[in-house]
Formats: sequence, structure tokens, C-alpha cells
Amino acid sequence: MYQQMIFVNLAVNDVEVSKKFFSDLGYTINAQFSDENAASVVISDTIVAMLLNKQRYADFTKKEIADSTKTSEVLLCLSAESREKVDELVDKAIAAGGSASGETQDHGVMYGRAFDDPDGHTWEVMWMDPSVVQG
Repeated sequence: MYQQMIFVNLAVNDVEVSKKFFSDLGYTINAQFSDENAASVVISDTIVAMLLNKQRYADFTKKEIADSTKTSEVLLCLSAESREKVDELVDKAIAAGGSASGETQDHGVMYGRAFDDPDGHTWEVMWMDPSVVQG
């Protein structure tokens, strides 16, 4: 069965800073699709973040590029396999130069926290009780 993928394209100020940040979180940089203008961050088999410097990003849009430190252009949400993994990833992100974003959300069967990466993009990390998801 075909697995559809998502390639999230984000404008960044410094590709090298972004590569180090996401590498520090444990993600792989795919060198085949990375250069001085872009970093291909492999989050999973079906999720790739393309981090493009603003000049390269502008090649793909005629719209003004959002200043993600002031404007929310997207909320990215990643699942985690446990509450502990939520905390682990967000704590790593903060230690690697990101910042905490918003309040911890604890609804018993759902738990989440968020961080902003060095460019201000908000990444939510959430866990849901598998018994609730399965019904």
C-alpha cells in the first residue's frame, strides 16, 4: 500500500543553525536533498521538514514570507509514543536552543507540550492514550 508523505517547507534564517538544532533532537539530515540553501530533516518515513533559507523559500511563493517570531503561519504537531517521550523531545528542543511555547496540556488521555524552534516555528508534541484512539 502506498504511504503518502508530507514535506513541510519552512523558511529559516540560518540553515546551519537549523541543521544543528534538529540533529540535536535526534533527527537525520538527508544530505542528498540538502545544501547551503536547504536542509532536508527526516522526521519519520513519511514526514520530512525542508528548511529553506529565505532566498530559496522565496523561489516557491509570490507571497510575503511570514516572520515566524511574530506571526503564526502554521502549528506543527508531532505524535509521541508516551508522555515521557513528549517531555523528552520538548526538553531536548529547549536544551538545543529552542524555547517553551504555551502551557502543558494534560487531559489525562491526552498530554502535550510545545516548543518554538530557533526561527520561531511552533512544534507541538502530543501523546494520546492508545485505548482512546482505538475506540
